[in-house]
Amino acid sequence: MPELTLSQGTIHVRDTGDPDGPPVVFVHGLLVDGSLWRKVVPSLEGELRCIWPDWPLGSHRTAMAPGADLSPRGVAHLVADALAAMELERVTLVGNDTGGAICQLVATERPERLGRLVLTDCDAFENFLPPMFRGLQVAARVPGLLNALVQPMRIRALRRLPMAYGLVTKRPIDHAVTDAWLRPFLQQRAVRRDTAKLLRGITRRDTLAAAERLRRFERPTLLAWAREDRAFPVAHAHRLAALLPDARVEEIPDSLTFIPEDQPERLADAIARFVRETA
Repeated sequence: MPELTLSQGTIHVRDTGDPDGPPVVFVHGLLVDGSLWRKVVPSLEGELRCIWPDWPLGSHRTAMAPGADLSPRGVAHLVADALAAMELERVTLVGNDTGGAICQLVATERPERLGRLVLTDCDAFENFLPPMFRGLQVAARVPGLLNALVQPMRIRALRRLPMAYGLVTKRPIDHAVTDAWLRPFLQQRAVRRDTAKLLRGITRRDTLAAAERLRRFERPTLLAWAREDRAFPVAHAHRLAALLPDARVEEIPDSLTFIPEDQPERLADAIARFVRETA
């Protein structure tokens, strides 16, 4: 993958599809990388330019600069800096899980390069992080504890537990994929440092403030949300839509948080229709 070097560090970028098509930039969540979108992108590449980087959220292969701000707000500014460095305009920004919270911060603090916003199941309002994952925030403040919590995920069978990927997907994820997601954290001290910085920076104050500012975000917004999500209730999608001036909700059946894993074709179709209809 090509590398993009910013002041915060180097990120790896997948840039596929129609180079002259409308740009769509994908933002994944905690302890996954850009390959989360690997089943969605192929259906979009015929008409859209798809940019799906590995953001520094715990599964990035190259650690960031030691002084980089990797709080959610810091990562939001990193995303906005990346859009500027790639000279992208009228971007459709797509976020999932923690990445959706980051997209809300981009939309409310650095919206100048955005044309549309797509939020799939993600942190919002007071639900940042969801209660079942808040132990990670506590662990990030105790030296060595976060590493101790994640190390058991070396055992593949444990990854389907509710404390891991089992809470966010209805169907098992290929082991080679989760191996790649976990390897940087398990093997690189500096990546563990970056991840702890992110977790320590999480606060519901950011998502609550972003929700209020979304009232002024006038670009078209799609909220594609899983009906059955246990971590991010679909009621939050409708609550966000009520705030946004130009928003629509599309409920996705038979899926949990990781719609790109459980229902990639439905999500790709929703994104493609949304971009066409708001062109």
